[in-house]
Amino acid sequence: MDSLSVDHLLGIKQLQPEDIDLIFRTADHFKEVINRPIRKVPSLRDITIANLFFENSTRTKLSFELAEKRLSADVLNFSAGQSSLKKGETLIDTVNNILAMKVDMVVMRHPMPGAAMFLSREVNSRIVNAGDGAHEHPTQALLDSYSIREVHGDLAGKKVLIVGDITHSRVALSNIFCLQKMGAEVKVCGPPTLIPKYIESIGVKVEPNLRKALEWCDVANMLRIQLERQRIQYFPSLREYSLQYGLTKQLLDSIDNEFTILHPGPINRGVEITTEVADSERSIILDQVENGVAIRMAVIYLLADKIDKRNSS
Repeated sequence: MDSLSVDHLLGIKQLQPEDIDLIFRTADHFKEVINRPIRKVPSLRDITIANLFFENSTRTKLSFELAEKRLSADVLNFSAGQSSLKKGETLIDTVNNILAMKVDMVVMRHPMPGAAMFLSREVNSRIVNAGDGAHEHPTQALLDSYSIREVHGDLAGKKVLIVGDITHSRVALSNIFCLQKMGAEVKVCGPPTLIPKYIESIGVKVEPNLRKALEWCDVANMLRIQLERQRIQYFPSLREYSLQYGLTKQLLDSIDNEFTILHPGPINRGVEITTEVADSERSIILDQVENGVAIRMAVIYLLADKIDKRNSS
């Protein structure tokens, strides 16, 4: 397989395992590129990409922008806070005005679940979902799974634990879909109030005890608490959460199981993970950041191939 089965990256749910494997193999190539003295290739010098971020973002936005520039694409950055949306313009009108400037691809983060799917049906451009509410964050899941693959080899049969606010996390849902498609086994751990009721119906087991969960896993992905998405208080305090579900060096040293530690960022040090653990040899958090650029280069490059086919048809 040398072409994606989809025209957009809207979520992991729409991808086939072969698509994920193709993205990983393409990222392998681009990881070599970004570690060369000259970190740029002319692959997309005729492509224009607009980054539309309707939510605040630092790491994801910078990672996409760097990936686009490494591929020599022309990049247009859009700030929702300074846009005509504030004056009542619809999302479709805003995007169509941008596309009238001959933009080929849109990378969008939006607070509403399904926004990327909606846009893909209404505008003539390739769409990359950079996060839609608490729904999906496909490139984060891809880079997380790619990082696990780098350390552990094949994802099939690997035991992956996701700890934290599963209910409000788009990272958790995308990770679950991606890991399951690649044959990994997934468990979640966190306060019962932050575990969705449907979770076991999609083949994910729940382990309420963090120690038991860590003794089981090959990989632990530590998520932050999504306080900005919580309308009510789901647990007594951050201190109590940290005591029950925080990963400390003391806990790490007391478990006879050398699992790998991931975190999608931003890290709330001292809450879900301590500084000692985040900066330890078990942690591949900075590798995730580097891999994020390679994965996003791969996704953009493969979707750009769809632009060529569309324009030539």
